Amino acid sequence: MRLYKGTPPGAHGHGVRDIPLLYALLPKKPTTTAAILVIPGGAYDHVAIGQEGFQIGEWLRDQGMPAFVLDYRVAPRYHYPVEIEDGMQAMRVIRAHAKQWHINPNRIGVWGSSAGGHLASTLGTHCNKINPNAANPIDRLSCKPDFMVLAYPVISMRKSITNMETRRSLLGPHPSHKLVREFSNELHVTHSTPPTFIFVTQRDPAVPVQNSLDFFRAMVRHHVPGELHVFDYGIHGCGLCGSITPLKSWPSLLRRWLIDHNWLPADAPPPPAPAPDWPSWPPGFKGPGMPHKK
Repeated sequence: MRLYKGTPPGAHGHGVRDIPLLYALLPKKPTTTAAILVIPGGAYDHVAIGQEGFQIGEWLRDQGMPAFVLDYRVAPRYHYPVEIEDGMQAMRVIRAHAKQWHINPNRIGVWGSSAGGHLASTLGTHCNKINPNAANPIDRLSCKPDFMVLAYPVISMRKSITNMETRRSLLGPHPSHKLVREFSNELHVTHSTPPTFIFVTQRDPAVPVQNSLDFFRAMVRHHVPGELHVFDYGIHGCGLCGSITPLKSWPSLLRRWLIDHNWLPADAPPPPAPAPDWPSWPPGFKGPGMPHKK
């Protein structure tokens, strides 16, 4: 479905790259009233909708949990604040349709990978206010998730630990100090930040592990429930990592966490067996997050 009715805010046109989309993966037999918004990564210049979107969505759906995969607008055609607005709108759209999709509007999480982890953690740290008087009813709903899953996430925009490609795509080549600080999400954790599960590898070659460590330290300081799993490995962008023997157990740790926090029932169907990553972008597929030809 289209993320917005009518022309999206900030749109530069009406083509494929200008229309953000939300894909609903609904189980035939739901096992829970919880649901997850899945935000793939891609350094804010493409959307890895295969292995970090649909493959994750099917992993959730097979266990009876509804999943919603976001295909959002990216650089070089779009920059801040469009990506952030698309993520916030996606959470509001799910809440607006909660009754239709048989989910509880107060049990909606977000799962972000890489740059999608930055967008997900932005929802968790910046959606602290609602506007009950907004003209559009959907804008009266909260964009804050009830829990978060962050996989090898970009968290900070600080030069010392960020992924510079991600930062440039979102904020441009010369962002102000104020903007960098505003979207260094480790600086905005509070006691109201949602419970969070983090998975990362210690020697990630693209996004320093310090992003996850700093965010988790802030969680501990503010008494935010959560888990941090750091694997002694070095890779980035492996999704569920099903073909990597030292890492393919990480989704089972996440399943245990979801069960322990009552987002998923203990008797939910087993997840799919570990499998190789899907393509980052399915051949022939079209959407705003399509990789640009360079």
